Amino acid sequence: MIYDVVIVGGGQSALACAYYLRRTSLDYIILDANKNCGGSWGQNWEHLDLFSAAQHSSLPGWLMPKTKNEYPTKEETIAYLCQYEKRYDLPIKRGVKITNIEKENGLYLLKSTGENFKSKVIIAATGTQSKPLIPEVTGIKKFKGKQLHSSKYRKAEDFINKKVLVVGEGNSGAQILAQLSKETETKWAVKNTPEFLPDDVDGKDLFDQASAKYKSKKEGKEFKPQNYNIGSIVMVPQVKEARDRGVYKDFKNIEKLTETGVQWQNGEWEDFDIILWCTGFGYATDYLKNITEIQQNGKIATKGTAALYGDGLWLVGFGQWTGFASATLIGVGRSARKTVTEIKAYLEVSK
Repeated sequence: MIYDVVIVGGGQSALACAYYLRRTSLDYIILDANKNCGGSWGQNWEHLDLFSAAQHSSLPGWLMPKTKNEYPTKEETIAYLCQYEKRYDLPIKRGVKITNIEKENGLYLLKSTGENFKSKVIIAATGTQSKPLIPEVTGIKKFKGKQLHSSKYRKAEDFINKKVLVVGEGNSGAQILAQLSKETETKWAVKNTPEFLPDDVDGKDLFDQASAKYKSKKEGKEFKPQNYNIGSIVMVPQVKEARDRGVYKDFKNIEKLTETGVQWQNGEWEDFDIILWCTGFGYATDYLKNITEIQQNGKIATKGTAALYGDGLWLVGFGQWTGFASATLIGVGRSARKTVTEIKAYLEVSK
């Protein structure tokens, strides 16, 4: 069978695109490397909180049901995504990891560890979760303790009686530090001074900022970020609780790693059993290498979500370069709707 559209990835971005594709007459399928529904959310740590209330953490067409607490948990988010794909009877084939894509006779040939697929158009919706980033810190190979990325962290109880250095001043670092500091001795290493949002600002405000920036750009107006109360770390309940315990008052900058720990920039030395890198992710686009140009960090040049170098290729949900707030549940719908509109027009012209 030759599909009109194949969506690679089975998470929130793929579901949002499928929601709009189901309104068309196009033949499409979602190919998900995961064996379970919920996309990459199943790979996140336990006790992860979203940054927005349920009504502001929803995909197009159906609001996330009201959750027990103000901010949905990882489990509640997974349940919503699983129910979403059932609600709209979205065609998903699981356990399919695309290893390479080639183009022949005007069609894309998607090769996987199992069967292959053919399609006129591809929507890449594989996000970042499978591309953890650890910075090139001096001495990183000398450290003889354990190092792991936040993508491998599951729960604080696994670190009891270990001295842990949490690296990274973003939301993952703050949430994980909040959990670990209850169970064991911790320190916080940052590159830049951590910035915290006011207590009454959450993910909805971040989305509103992105929307305002998007609107200003379209209208050719100046965007004034000072009009928005925006920082870096969202004050979800567990972060507020850790702040009240004084967890975030002691942070330092790393000069280099040693065999037993770190040398701080102030010249002091400190030993650690484990270094936990909460330092973000790259872009999971390696499988597209034969059909477009990929930059060193995995980023691909796009106009909106359409690849500039790769006819019939769109990328959704990778972050700001594929649409404002496109890596969020509430924000990806806008990118998905525009993408499907463009694909319909592209296929009409290609007939």
